[in-house]
Amino acid sequence: MLRKSQIAALTLLAAIMWAGVTYQIKHNPNPGETREIMRFLLAPVGGVISVWLCKVVGRLSNEQLLAGTALVGGLAMVLDGAALRWFHGLYGFNEQVLRVAAAGLLWGYGVAYLIAIVWVSLATRKQPGLS
Repeated sequence: MLRKSQIAALTLLAAIMWAGVTYQIKHNPNPGETREIMRFLLAPVGGVISVWLCKVVGRLSNEQLLAGTALVGGLAMVLDGAALRWFHGLYGFNEQVLRVAAAGLLWGYGVAYLIAIVWVSLATRKQPGLS
């Protein structure tokens, strides 16, 4: 279970990460096909960094890592959902840009969650007596 201080730290991290990605989408809406493909291919690197940030900022144990990552991702997804539904001007007004941004956000969240699962699985295997 996460402590209140961990929840607060991870909530702040979620807001900062969401704001950073939102800024990037807003100010670089048409990066071109090659850059867009690179964003998808490099998502695992971003996922590892995101999971690591959750672990460090939240001071999470391996047992807490999935919950912490789910909290950060869940909060960011709620913010994305609200922004795409009611405040889509945050990302821009071009429907193509919004569709590609939404696809990238979903891809990134999925990759980060999978990395968190693998991270915890590998950490658990390294600890004797745990299965």
